[in-house]
Amino acid sequence: MPTAPQTTDELYEALQENDGRPYGRTRTVTAEELVDAAERFAEPVPLVHALFELQEAYTYGSEPRKSPVVFARLLTLFDEQPDVFDERLRNMLFWRFKWVAHALRALPEIPLAALRQWLAEMRDRYERAGLGLQPYYGQAYQLAAHVGEDTSLAYELWAGRPRTRLSDCEACEICERALFHLTSGDDERALRAWEPVLAGKESCQEEPARSVSYALLPLLRTGRTDRARELHLAGYRGCRRNPSMAGEVGRHLEFCALTGNEARGLELLAENRSLFDDVDSPLDLLSFLTGVEVLLQRVEFLGHGELPAGGHAGRTWTVAGLRAEVRGRADDLAARFDARNGTTAHTDRRRARLDRAPLLDALELTLRTRGLDDVAPAAPAVAPAARTAATVPDSLPELISRARALDEQGHPDAAACWARLRTLLAAPDYAHPGDPAVGPLVQLRADLLADEASRAAEKDEFDEAAALYEKAASLYDEAGAPGDAALARACALLRAGQIPAERADGAEARAAAMTAAHAALVRLHEETPGLAPYQEARVLRLRATALGLRLQTSGNEEHVAPVFAEVDLLLAFATRHDLAGQVSGALMLRASTYALSGDLPAAVTEIDALLDRLKAHGPAWHLPRTLGLRGRMQLGLKDAQAAHADLTESLRLAADWPSDTVDTARLHGDLAEACMHLGRPDEALRHLTRSAELELRHGSRTDAFCAYSNAAQFSLDLGRVEDCIALLDSLLAEPDVAAGELDDRLVAQLRLTRARALHAGEDLKAATAEFAALASESAGWDDDPGSHAMIAAETAVLLAESGEFGRAREAADQALAAHVRAPRYEQLSSCLRELARLQAQQQGPEGLADALALLADAGRIADEARAAEYEARGRSLESALAYEHGRVNAYAREYETALAALDKALTLLGEPGSDEDHAREWAECVRLAAAVEGIYLERPAPALTRLDAAVSRLTALDHTEVTEPLTSLAARLRDKG
Repeated sequence: MPTAPQTTDELYEALQENDGRPYGRTRTVTAEELVDAAERFAEPVPLVHALFELQEAYTYGSEPRKSPVVFARLLTLFDEQPDVFDERLRNMLFWRFKWVAHALRALPEIPLAALRQWLAEMRDRYERAGLGLQPYYGQAYQLAAHVGEDTSLAYELWAGRPRTRLSDCEACEICERALFHLTSGDDERALRAWEPVLAGKESCQEEPARSVSYALLPLLRTGRTDRARELHLAGYRGCRRNPSMAGEVGRHLEFCALTGNEARGLELLAENRSLFDDVDSPLDLLSFLTGVEVLLQRVEFLGHGELPAGGHAGRTWTVAGLRAEVRGRADDLAARFDARNGTTAHTDRRRARLDRAPLLDALELTLRTRGLDDVAPAAPAVAPAARTAATVPDSLPELISRARALDEQGHPDAAACWARLRTLLAAPDYAHPGDPAVGPLVQLRADLLADEASRAAEKDEFDEAAALYEKAASLYDEAGAPGDAALARACALLRAGQIPAERADGAEARAAAMTAAHAALVRLHEETPGLAPYQEARVLRLRATALGLRLQTSGNEEHVAPVFAEVDLLLAFATRHDLAGQVSGALMLRASTYALSGDLPAAVTEIDALLDRLKAHGPAWHLPRTLGLRGRMQLGLKDAQAAHADLTESLRLAADWPSDTVDTARLHGDLAEACMHLGRPDEALRHLTRSAELELRHGSRTDAFCAYSNAAQFSLDLGRVEDCIALLDSLLAEPDVAAGELDDRLVAQLRLTRARALHAGEDLKAATAEFAALASESAGWDDDPGSHAMIAAETAVLLAESGEFGRAREAADQALAAHVRAPRYEQLSSCLRELARLQAQQQGPEGLADALALLADAGRIADEARAAEYEARGRSLESALAYEHGRVNAYAREYETALAALDKALTLLGEPGSDEDHAREWAECVRLAAAVEGIYLERPAPALTRLDAAVSRLTALDHTEVTEPLTSLAARLRDKG
């Protein structure tokens, strides 16, 4: 605390503020300081309140050793000054006997006799106070279950008694009953008992997170895999990183290990590594460590003991190393509990968990399904299994000749040969063959540089590609290979021309760079005689490509004909020299040019002819790419079914070739779009996430995270809130994200989507915290004030939903300030209207002045929008504002003013017509006006006239589905009359 409370009022205010903090060291330390402060006051009541707050902080902060000490002070105060404890404090005191019983069970150093003595004390105190003993018998049953005794009688003595006001909450008692049935081996009965908690009908501080963690495996064993998946996602979020729920985290890790989700388990373990040090409860730690060991044991069994694992801070752990450490600590804890209890229950339970076989080979838990190979450091991209593996000759001269021959054809198997040569050349004992047919060593080094440059260009690393091609050209000159040198320089020219395409502002500058690159290529071509046919064809293709890129950048109709002219030159040359790959390339460029010029039917005709040629004459590796192009064209023609067929077949054929032959990530992205148009959202989501994972494997992290961002937003749009949150949590935990190495705006977009998902999932506290953080960060985005306006506006609404209207107004003012620089009329108007509604709804007449001030700001926004000739996408800002004036005044019980505002809104809306959305909006305005007039102003006759006329009007327009609220209100008014 900055300063200690000087008065009891300040103390109570500080206690209330601390009560709003999450459990953990900050809350606990503050509670300790508040006890110190309370001891300075003469009256004991503030101290009692402070001690209760401190005990709660210890209990839910997983510090069981300290909780009984605090309670002992409270009990002493109660014995010495019982009148200090009013009815509420007295109930709280007797309630917390159970907290102490639980804390003592969690400490193996406390003798069993002391535990039984405490229960006897609890019983005696309850009896003397005239309290029912059901809570005592509940604790007696839990002790028996903990020790490993026969629990049948203890269970009956507890469960057979009626509940009292000091009984555990319904949710906690349901969990204990379910665990009794689970221990008895009756999964079905346990799940039936749990259903009210799992369905969200009963909850508390610990529930449903505790019940969910125990129910996961019974759900799997009884075949309810979808339910288990759903509850894992929601339940894990409720307990992660929480020291007082370490056991629950451990059971989620175990669930991952037993469902083929070991990679996710390691991810969750890394997220919870602080629990190794933060959990002070030996019982919770034992449960957590056992769950961790189940996971690590499974990962090591699968042959991945060398993978990194998130363990205790201060050192780097592997799976194998952490497992050995965890096993030792957990074995010791189990032995200590068994020694205290005089049984082997904890060792036996631990062994049973470790001996469990996987329940499923693979259960898709999240949208980001990964295997252990994917989480290995610098995991290489895994190519799909090819139908025929590339043949790599053993003989070095043959290998060099084979690589060059395949490269001339553009064959994808060339990559395997170059990779093998790169490995051989790097060896210290490499000896270059003296065969004149393969040329000198410097020529091979040039070949490898050219291959490396090609791969850099495929990743859009144009500056690196250009530099590598120039180096290759110099080495080719040295080797006496002028044709290869010219080709390398031609490639360098094109890639150098693309560097401004990344950095220049404006399409005109980028198009000019391609014009210059084309001119340089033409000069190089003219000045280089004696090129081999395959080399000359490649230079011609580079020329056509440069002009194609210019057209793609500019969209200028005048740039179309030059592309066709270059394509014709390439096609004629390739046909004359029977270069099948270049013929195919020319035809694909022609089809692409038609598409870029807006003539999609002609583009499809061209691509159809190319596909026929490829099927007849090859090359076969061009088929997947060509089908993918036709699929994209079909999407442009809005034929999603045909697009889906082409893209699916392209993906199937792509599996026959090395992974970098076809951009399969793009194919999956295009398939996702086709599936959306076909109304197959789940399939679309799978393709989106697959596209992202492929981008990630190939090192395109920005593209991957953009694709994941789209998948997260799409899953949220589909209402799959927990899927969205789980995906984003996984992404935000990536090392480069945590280290701030990824684009900060992209990360902000991920966090924004997560905040919206948390809001949709009714986790208002977490959503508000994330929005507030984003609003603070985005305030510094001088280049993007519009985004800050949007984020601050959403933050304001969430703060208002939480009742924090002061902070909400501050956030709204930030949004308004940003709006001045980058207008967001509709978003700001909506935000201000919603803030006004919430304030009037929650505060009634007391909030009217502030609510009207917000609506006045919304009115100024509407005036600005009208002056700027801005046209709202939905209802007009003026009619929406008038309607909100009606609602706000109605909440504030200013009914005449409300009715006048609603009549104004109806005038602004105008009579309904054929548009259903407009009719629905008009009907709602009529309904609210009639409710104000007929119910609150007690003028049912004009209200009924209003309603009957509206129903007739809407029925005549065939909007009968909109009339139900109106007829229902009319019936209510007639009944009252």
